[in-house]
Amino acid sequence: MQHLIDLTTLIKATLIAVLIAAIALVTLILPAEYNIDPTGVGQKLGLTLLADAAETTTSPPQPEIVSADPEQVVEVTVPAGEGIEYKFRMNQHDKLFYEWITDGEPLYFDLHGEPEGDTTGYFESYAIATLDSMEGSFTAPFTGSHGWYWKNTSTKPVAIQLIVNGQYQIIGL
Repeated sequence: MQHLIDLTTLIKATLIAVLIAAIALVTLILPAEYNIDPTGVGQKLGLTLLADAAETTTSPPQPEIVSADPEQVVEVTVPAGEGIEYKFRMNQHDKLFYEWITDGEPLYFDLHGEPEGDTTGYFESYAIATLDSMEGSFTAPFTGSHGWYWKNTSTKPVAIQLIVNGQYQIIGL
């Protein structure tokens, strides 16, 4: 019988704690952190002003939106026996979704990045292979230029269709 009373007390205490946490979430945390105020209490207490101030002072700069279309298609041709680079400027932690495909011929490539402001020539490779297509996503480990170097070892030009979506500014060739 003693254990039953302790279990009942524990359940009541847990339910009371959950109720208090839910009330605090709706009336204090959501208005102060996210400017979501379903009850209006946050505005009366001035908490929504905290969310507004935090939003304007701590948000990292966003990259320029290149187009209203979330997906962008770029056509690039790599001349026979030559190599080219195609780059994007990205802030640290920005994400790029990509897919590229050649018109049939595989190309050597190096997906890499160079830190902004670096004068030493440092770059970091993320993927190196010889393929005729690739798709995936990439999160920039640092602010700078990120993209592909493609080398065509064949005797004819190779066309690449690059499809991208994410947070970036095009630098291009």
